Amino acid sequence: MTGSDFIRVDYGNPHLKRMREIQESHPEIKELFGYTPITALYAAALVLLQVGLGFYLRQSSWWVILLVSYLIGAVANHALFVIIHECTHNLVFKSIVGNRLCGIFSNLGQFVPSAIPFAKYHTLHHTNQAEYDFDADLAGPQEARWVGNSWWKKLLSIFFFSFVQGFLRPLRLKKVDFWDRWYVLNFIVQFVFLGCFAYFAGLKGLVYLALSTFFGIGLHPLGGRWIQEHYVLQESKQETYSYYGPLNKLCFNMGFHNEHHDFTRVPWSRLPQVKKIAPEYYDSLISYRSWTWVLWKFIFDPQISLYQRVVRPSRSRAQNALGDRTTPTEAAPTPLATECPSL
Repeated sequence: MTGSDFIRVDYGNPHLKRMREIQESHPEIKELFGYTPITALYAAALVLLQVGLGFYLRQSSWWVILLVSYLIGAVANHALFVIIHECTHNLVFKSIVGNRLCGIFSNLGQFVPSAIPFAKYHTLHHTNQAEYDFDADLAGPQEARWVGNSWWKKLLSIFFFSFVQGFLRPLRLKKVDFWDRWYVLNFIVQFVFLGCFAYFAGLKGLVYLALSTFFGIGLHPLGGRWIQEHYVLQESKQETYSYYGPLNKLCFNMGFHNEHHDFTRVPWSRLPQVKKIAPEYYDSLISYRSWTWVLWKFIFDPQISLYQRVVRPSRSRAQNALGDRTTPTEAAPTPLATECPSL
């Protein structure tokens, strides 16, 4: 599996093909489409939790702040990140404006103003999946070469994942219009909130929020999700993987990743039902039951590097919007079902 290049394929996005097949054989799956407004209440509870903990810890020792941010804050902020993801797909409210405002509100507990930028990157990840010029989820050439197969460099790449994913990888994308009024609003709201929060909770409160985000999207058991979703850890050309372990309860079923990519109009609350309706399509795919195992294998297996990703030729965003990628030149291979150990 080692090499100095990605896993190159010439077929189209397999999710489009599978989505159409499932809709033809299970038309009732469309009943799962819609919204889950109660997600906004979860967002409010998590933001209040983070603000409350940050204020409570304002006079605590640094080691207590470090411990609480890793054990509690990271979990809360990871969940908020998933809620922002739901808002990106307009799955909380019917109104686009309502979803964007919910995303900006959810962002308050995360320190960095990222809700609207993430929405732009993530939309491209779906419309141009595995296309190097548009998918920021893929490592850049210098990053992949530097990390190589070294365990400690892979560990560092996960530790600083939030910085690399949020600031470095988007720089290589072809022209994308990121600055708009929503982007500006996200920044203004976040910095006004942080200024007010700093007044009441001080530096330690701000550090708590920052560390919670840093750990929640980095070197943490939940951080295994970033590897689980699209890294090819076994001899296969499958490019998306699901996780069916217990931690789904802490991150709004985000582990059901094949199901999500197949049906982006299904909210988190109904993603498990996608698999139940069409088990013949999902039971044959490689899946995982432990994010800890995935993280451990990625870091310490010398056969695995950042190049263990499927990449297909890039096409214009307009071509993808017109559905030009829905007919692959060959069918994507279907691997044998595999489940990794549960931890």
